[in-house]
Amino acid sequence: GGDRMSGLGAGLHKPTFDNLAKFEKNFYKEHPTIAALSVAEVEAFRKSNAKVDVLMSLPVVIVGGGLAGLYSAYLLHKAGVDYILVDARDRLGGRIFTANAEGQHCNHHDNEEDGFDLGPSWFWPQYQPSLSSLFTGLGLKTFAQHSEGDDLFEHRPSIPPHRSPSSDDAQQSFRITGGTSALVRALAKSLSLDRIHLSSKVDRITLHDGHIEVTIVVQQPSTDDGDHTTKTLLASHVIAALPPRLLNGSIAFMPAQEPATQKRWRDTPTWMAPHAKFIAVYEKPFWRDEGLSGYAQSRLGPMAEIHDATTTSQVAALFGFISIPAHQRATMGEEAVKHACQDQLVRMFGPNAGKPRAVLLKDWADDPLTSTPSDRT
Repeated sequence: GGDRMSGLGAGLHKPTFDNLAKFEKNFYKEHPTIAALSVAEVEAFRKSNAKVDVLMSLPVVIVGGGLAGLYSAYLLHKAGVDYILVDARDRLGGRIFTANAEGQHCNHHDNEEDGFDLGPSWFWPQYQPSLSSLFTGLGLKTFAQHSEGDDLFEHRPSIPPHRSPSSDDAQQSFRITGGTSALVRALAKSLSLDRIHLSSKVDRITLHDGHIEVTIVVQQPSTDDGDHTTKTLLASHVIAALPPRLLNGSIAFMPAQEPATQKRWRDTPTWMAPHAKFIAVYEKPFWRDEGLSGYAQSRLGPMAEIHDATTTSQVAALFGFISIPAHQRATMGEEAVKHACQDQLVRMFGPNAGKPRAVLLKDWADDPLTSTPSDRT
């Protein structure tokens, strides 16, 4: 009897490992190319890779907060790439400027259906499908530019404007509800406020070995005496979202751009820079009651083209592109230009046009953050 398992293993011999090969825990096998490097070459390799690490940790600096700069920030933000957007103005939008009836820049507190564009106003879905898709994605509403009724054409003095049915050949243009600044607000809404630096003018861009140094001059808030501070931003890349002429005339580059590049920048006109827009706001769109579309052309001026600018909430307005050259407008003065535009509206649309409740004028040639002396000649 007894426990049959008590003697289990009694006949086994103690194992020995003396004859096994020695084991070394070393899986690294150096490539011959690496093994052939000198100490100096290894150090240079390490430094170059350290620069890459630093570069990847720096943000992309975007110069200019207009539509191009804002959309660049929007795409970088969506991609998870760090950025800093810098603009010399105290607002975003650049040449996109939507004003209320008092001429003040519209912000998110204003009626979303009101706003008068003193900069760009229209887009054409059939030619700009990408814009249409962007507007839809941002939840923006759009509406067709009013074109129903007769058009007016003024050819010679002392002869009443010629009236003719509106042409059906023109492709339909559209506007954004609330004005084009609604697009600016929608893009900015998705961005981080701490990545946006306003009232900050880029003074110099310096290319270093491994990074870019951007020197900005920051205007202090609530000061009119030019008080400012200078700051330096380090960047992995820089996106210059400014008109070429402004870029060439307002920012110093180290090292300097090639002469051919500088010439190309100087010779590129800035859109809207030499132009001015006039808007007259009315109690009602009386021209529609008279069977007019609000569209007019004139060879006499001061406005070459006039359009209906009524908002979706039916705040009535007419606006026109002023054909008087920039230097002549500067000589006349703002009030004289406004009076000349009002006189033209009366001449073309009748006495009701002489009773606006507000008039607005934006002369882009007088805006140093849009226009250069070359744009005004």
